[in-house]
Amino acid sequence: MYSRSVKAGKRIYYLDVRKARNEDLYLCITESKKRQGEDEFPQFEKHKLFLYKEDFAHFTEGLQDVIGFVQQQLGTIEERQEWHPEDNTESEPVAEAESVEENKDAEKKKSLFGFLKK
Repeated sequence: MYSRSVKAGKRIYYLDVRKARNEDLYLCITESKKRQGEDEFPQFEKHKLFLYKEDFAHFTEGLQDVIGFVQQQLGTIEERQEWHPEDNTESEPVAEAESVEENKDAEKKKSLFGFLKK
C-alpha cells in the first residue's frame, strides 16, 4: 500500500504499510544488511518486525523513551556518516551533507528519530 526506505550506513530499513486479510493496516519494518557471501556475491541479511495498529501508541511511547535515554547518556548525537560500498572498509567515512537541501535535512536529523517527538 505504502512504502518508504531509509538508508542508514550499511543498512537499509524498509517501512511498508500492508493490509491484512481483515482489511486492517499494519507496519512491516525490514532491516536489510549487505554481507559478502562465500561465493564472492553479495548476500542480504534481513530481519522483519511486524507492528500492528493497536500497538502503535505503546511502541512509539517506548521508542521515544529509550531514544531519550540514549540522548541523555550521550548528549548530542552526531549524524551518521555516509558509507560507500565500493570502499568496503571501516576507515574514515565521508560526510553526507554537501548541498543546501542536504544541510537542511541534516538539521532535522540532529535529534535521533526527531519525527517521533510530539
